[in-house]
Amino acid sequence: MGDRHPHPRVASRRVTPTSVGSLTFGLDDDRVSPPERPVSALRRRLDGRYPRDPFGLDPHLQDLVSPLFGLIARVEVEGGDHIPARGPGLLVSNRGLGLMEPAVLGITVRRERGRRLRIVGTPDMPVLGDALRALGGIPAYPDDVAALLRAGHLAAVPLGPTWLRTGVGTPPLELVLAATGFPVLPVAVAPGGPLGLPVRPWRVKVGEAIVTPGDPDDPLEAAELAEAARAGVRDLLRAHFPPG
Repeated sequence: MGDRHPHPRVASRRVTPTSVGSLTFGLDDDRVSPPERPVSALRRRLDGRYPRDPFGLDPHLQDLVSPLFGLIARVEVEGGDHIPARGPGLLVSNRGLGLMEPAVLGITVRRERGRRLRIVGTPDMPVLGDALRALGGIPAYPDDVAALLRAGHLAAVPLGPTWLRTGVGTPPLELVLAATGFPVLPVAVAPGGPLGLPVRPWRVKVGEAIVTPGDPDDPLEAAELAEAARAGVRDLLRAHFPPG
């Protein structure tokens, strides 16, 4: 078993560089490290020398699995320079986060910024939820999202239940409220192949960040931010991925 930390449903502890270095065996829980030799990585894994950060992420396991996703999903990215190189940000996308969407967005963030992405919407249940948290997922609790952003990480959330279609869904107001005061980036995703199968490249377009003053007690501000994110995604879809 690796070093584990309790998964916080309501978390506020900031992850500092000192704590990262002392708990993760040299692996950064935000930035991707240079590839480790497979034999060395497997030995470390078998010896139990791998971390879990305060949100459940196992960066060692994520690094082992990510190249496999790169083999099954080709991704073309525009606007990757809008993703923060450091610090927090919430990516709001049109695609419901199923099997391929988290991989595609994770590949985008790794390729463009060399960072790790957390996916909002992990089911809060034993075994499956724990496994998905190890790969970077977190449950869709506003307190968890706010804590993650305060800790300086990147997260992604879809605009409502948009499974198997590319249209713009309904913004998750409670999650957007947790992101007030942090950069919110509209992201348009066009699936590769019919029904999202990885036949042709997935296409990702990242828009400019939207930032609000950041009053978590102002529901009007959250509603305005949610609508701005929805409009940003819609405009990206219309401009870059028109129907037909």
